[in-house]
Amino acid sequence: MIAFIEGKVAEKNPGELVLSAGGVGFSLMCSSATLAAAPGKGESWRCYTVMNVREDAMELFGFATKQEREMFRRLCTVTGVGAKTALGVLSALPMRELSVAIVTGDVTALSRAPGIGKKTAQRIVLELKDKVEQQDVNVPAGGAPASAPATSAEQEALAALQALGYTAAEAARAVSAVRGQAETTDKLIMLALRQMSSL
Repeated sequence: MIAFIEGKVAEKNPGELVLSAGGVGFSLMCSSATLAAAPGKGESWRCYTVMNVREDAMELFGFATKQEREMFRRLCTVTGVGAKTALGVLSALPMRELSVAIVTGDVTALSRAPGIGKKTAQRIVLELKDKVEQQDVNVPAGGAPASAPATSAEQEALAALQALGYTAAEAARAVSAVRGQAETTDKLIMLALRQMSSL
C-alpha cells in the first residue's frame, strides 16, 4: 500500500494532480480542496494516497491531509458510494462542513454533492454519524487540520460535555449550534445542554 507520495508538482489539472517522484509521474485523482492546497508547479509536496484496484483499472487518489483521506475511506464504506462519488462529496463540501453535516444529519447539504440523492445522503448520515471524530468537526473551512476549536472556552465546553457522557459528535453538534452566543465555558455548557435537551 502506498501511504503517501512526496515529490514535485508536475501538473495541476481539473480533478488531477501529477507528482514527479523518483523519475515517475504519479497521476492522482484529487478533490478541489486538495488541488487548492497543493503548491505551484515545480514545488515539493507530500500527498497522502489511497489506491483503488478494480478489475479494469488501478486508480490512485490523493489527499492534502490524513483527515481528508480517512473521510474518503469512510465514505467509500457507505452502500452506493463509490470512490469517484466520495471524491465528489469531498469537492462539494469542505471537510468541516461535511463532518458537521453528517453529525447534524443535514441531508440537504450532503445532497448538494454530485451523484448524491436524498436516499444516499440519508445512508451517509446513518452509517457515518457515529464514526465522525472530533478532529474532523474541528477542521476549519480551509481544510487544514485544527488541534482545537476556535476558542479555549469551546474546547473546555466540549471536554466537559464528553465528561458528562455525551459522545464527541454530540458535544460538537451542541457547541457548534450555540457558537458565538457566549464567551465563558460555563455559559457555553449551559446553552449546549439546553440545545441538546430541546432535540
